[in-house]
Amino acid sequence: MAEQDRTMKRILLILSSILLSVGNSGNQLLSRFYFIHGGHRLWLCSFLQSGGFPIILLPLTIFYIHRRRQISTTTSQTTKTKIVLMKPPLFLAFAVIGSLIGLDNYLFAYGSSRLPVSTSSLILATQLAFNAVFAFFFVKQKFTAYSINAVVLLTFGSGILALHSSGDRPEGVSTKQYEMGLVMTLLGSALYGIILPLMEMVYKKTKEVINYTLVLEIQLVMCLFASLFSTIGMIINNDYKVISREAKQFELGEAIYYVVLTGSLILSQAFQLGAIGIVFCSSSLLSGIIITVLLPITQILAVIFYKESFKVEKGVALVLSLWGFTSYFYGEFKQAKKIKRKHISETELPQALTTQNP
Repeated sequence: MAEQDRTMKRILLILSSILLSVGNSGNQLLSRFYFIHGGHRLWLCSFLQSGGFPIILLPLTIFYIHRRRQISTTTSQTTKTKIVLMKPPLFLAFAVIGSLIGLDNYLFAYGSSRLPVSTSSLILATQLAFNAVFAFFFVKQKFTAYSINAVVLLTFGSGILALHSSGDRPEGVSTKQYEMGLVMTLLGSALYGIILPLMEMVYKKTKEVINYTLVLEIQLVMCLFASLFSTIGMIINNDYKVISREAKQFELGEAIYYVVLTGSLILSQAFQLGAIGIVFCSSSLLSGIIITVLLPITQILAVIFYKESFKVEKGVALVLSLWGFTSYFYGEFKQAKKIKRKHISETELPQALTTQNP
């Protein structure tokens, strides 16, 4: 049974990593696409990062039907199947975290409107350093030589990328706006570096049994409150009144405008679900490392699709990121083998003693 649970967690970890990878790179590129071709609404862009949460109701409904069938086949009594597994304390905790995500979404939206993808992604790499520090304080994250090496290499790679950022100011963006974009993206990176360890801490502190159905409910609650945060901003800023006008003025046409908004909703949910899934299956540090290693890949995609420059610094950063990523997973592989050997020796020793002393 324990081996089945470990196998299931590995499968969920792989699926979560795929969702995170597609959502992270795709959403960054699509957000920039929105601003490049005439989009201007920051609060709308912020809302898109979490507003696709109704999608989660589909898998939750499937899991509910599955639970109901399992209960009806395993018990003779008519046991009532719970629609919602989450209890009030956990709901309140993730409602607060969801509100923080709403603020973080706005900070990233501001950065996307002022910075090219290559520059914003290099700043996002600093998230790993914030993540590592807060993971140490919040969840007592244990570091190995390999994980420390990964953090250093990935952070150093982002520092190298920073050397070319001054020449990347987009057309039509003033120096002051560009600098504000840098500051807001850095604040967003720091805040997300706090959010992931916070989620892991709540997982560990709660007395509830955490399964994937509950993880989906958590995702729903966080995105709901993040969306409420952005909705208040949209109402104050009158974004609802100008969306139809902005769609008509969009450079590539009204239909493409709504395709971009819909795509952003879906990709952002993939990213959020992937991140929370990795925290559930492994740790917030691994989630941060995967996000960081994806940054040079996002930059290469930005070079291909948006014709952004690819200098030597970006190539060096890509190599360092892949090196750091490999270092982390090699360390995890060695640690897993060590635990397995220890488990085997602990089970074999009692058997040997029993054989010697019949």
